[in-house]
Amino acid sequence: MPQIGELGGFEFVAVLRAHNVTPHVAQNTTNRRSPIDGRTTRHPGYALSGRLRGRIEEVFGWTKAAAGFRKTHRRGLARVGWMFTLTATASNLVRLTKLVPAAA
Repeated sequence: MPQIGELGGFEFVAVLRAHNVTPHVAQNTTNRRSPIDGRTTRHPGYALSGRLRGRIEEVFGWTKAAAGFRKTHRRGLARVGWMFTLTATASNLVRLTKLVPAAA
């Protein structure tokens, strides 16, 4: 049996549905077929997971664009892990300034 990462889009969704799992992956709506149809998109939870997915992707986009994590300059799991932790902390600090109201 192939691993989940080796499956194409349609096979992945079919395996999830065979296990009674609702696939919350992005629907391809640009002139191609998509394995995600109305069975999934009609639920309010699908729209919610799409918004949350966008917020998660913002963090990865920021780390690649602003924090220079597109290409690591460290070798080894420990050093790359440390740099990722530092970058994620910086991202949280940037986001925190937008959540806390400014002092008058």
